[in-house]
Amino acid sequence: MALKILVAGGFGAGKTTMVGAVSEIRPLRTEEALTDVGSKVDDLHGVEGKTTTTVAMDFGRLAFNDGITLYLFGTPGQERFWFMWEEMAYGAIGAVVLADTRRLTASFDSIDFFEQRDTPFVVAVNCFDGTRTHTLKQIRTALDVDPQIPIVLCDARQRDSVKSVLITLVEHALELS
Repeated sequence: MALKILVAGGFGAGKTTMVGAVSEIRPLRTEEALTDVGSKVDDLHGVEGKTTTTVAMDFGRLAFNDGITLYLFGTPGQERFWFMWEEMAYGAIGAVVLADTRRLTASFDSIDFFEQRDTPFVVAVNCFDGTRTHTLKQIRTALDVDPQIPIVLCDARQRDSVKSVLITLVEHALELS
C-alpha cells in the first residue's frame, strides 16, 4: 500500500531536514542558495543562519515491513511558492505541519490550508537546540488547533523521531476515515 504524505510548515521549520532524516532513498531536494533579492521578501527572523531554500519540493520514501510505503513530499515554505500546494496535496492521506517555536506564526498558513480542505494533519513541533520550551497545551493554544489534532514533539534530524511523527499521522488519518 502506497501512501502520500505532505510535510508542510513555515520557511525554515526543518521540512527538508525531516524528509532527509527518514528517507530510505537519497531524497530529491530542490534547494537553492538564498539571494539578496530573496532576502528582501523572505522573513529571516529567527533563522538568520539559513543559507538555502526549497524552490519546488522535497521527495523521500520510507517502506515499512508490513507492506506500507510512505511517499513524502516536502512543500516550500514561502508564500510565493504556495501555488504548488494544491497540486502537491492531491491524493495525500494527510500532512505533517512542522512547527518551529521560534517562529510559531509561520505555521498558521499551513494549518489553515489543511483545515480548509478537511485534510488530516498532525502538528510536529521541531525541537531545535536552544529553542524555548513550551508545553503542548501552550502550543495548542497559540496555534488554535482543535483538541482532536495531534501535537507531538520531534527532532527533524532524528530518523526515529520522524518515524514516530509519521506513524502518528497515519493512525490519525485512519481514525478519521
